[in-house]
Amino acid sequence: MFKWAPIAASIAAGIAMTAGAALAQSGDVNVYTYRETKLIQPLFDAFSKDTGIKVNVISASSGLEQRIKTEGALSPADVLLTVDIGRLEDAVRAGISQPIVSPALDKVVPPQFRDPEGTWYAISMRARVIYASKERVKQDAITYDELADPKWKGKICIRSGQHMYNNALIAAYIAKHGEAKAETWLRGVKANLAQKPSGGDRETARDVAAGKCDIGIGNTYYWALMMNNPEQKAWADATKVVLPTFEGGGTHVNVSGVMLAKHAPNKANAMKLIEWLAGEQAQHIYADSNYEYPLRAGIAVNPIIASYGPLKADTLPLAKIADFKKAAAALVDKVGFEN
Repeated sequence: MFKWAPIAASIAAGIAMTAGAALAQSGDVNVYTYRETKLIQPLFDAFSKDTGIKVNVISASSGLEQRIKTEGALSPADVLLTVDIGRLEDAVRAGISQPIVSPALDKVVPPQFRDPEGTWYAISMRARVIYASKERVKQDAITYDELADPKWKGKICIRSGQHMYNNALIAAYIAKHGEAKAETWLRGVKANLAQKPSGGDRETARDVAAGKCDIGIGNTYYWALMMNNPEQKAWADATKVVLPTFEGGGTHVNVSGVMLAKHAPNKANAMKLIEWLAGEQAQHIYADSNYEYPLRAGIAVNPIIASYGPLKADTLPLAKIADFKKAAAALVDKVGFEN
């Protein structure tokens, strides 16, 4: 019989050594991230300038949790930086994190935006909102529940219901109202679609501008990015951002979050980076470079984002939303949302 355990250990060691060779020596901070380098490099550059600590980055579009798990105790990963509550909870369930003990973070990050066990903390927010046609939509207030109203039949555009941003929104609806009511709601939303779910949030705005639909669902920062892109500015100019709310609640938000790797070889410096990301300088960078909502109180949002109106973030804990991630995915399939 083959001895799988030694073979697996050898593979893990080889992966860790390969990853370690791409990173610097002890004393740096090694960050694994799903975020685009151009969005986060200004943060790392500012951190290094402040502290003298170099940040090494490994970026990928998928598989980082499994990579860290496979690397095991030899992993060079110190910090995992990612977006979406689902990915944060996937990392926790993969067993690749360790608790973050930080009174400084506890003072800055509200309880609903951090893991009750301290395994992750949010460091910036983005809201899931409506891009509405300026020409055809006169309403300035719309609820998430209203997306299922037949008055929007054939007028809604959206990306895949299985995409993590929509998965989190559907999971939040389940957490608030239960699966039965969520199914009725999602069937209503599906009945109102103008076309098969496709593309991304920017393409949703594009299709609203082209008259294919009257309203679309997207994240707050994409609209700001389109405003600063000459090739896409017309899409933003043709639409307005409406901050929808749950009935009796606020606007659904998701987060960019951070966690400390289970075997972080540079734990002290990793903690310096994690706490620095919640500091004033980093929060200003998140607001003005990434067009995200800062988590730290007292930090002004970017003027473009502020133009949407004041954000009343829903208070439903993100950890509770994550509990319904699988149920949301199953519900999308059950109602045939993608068809």
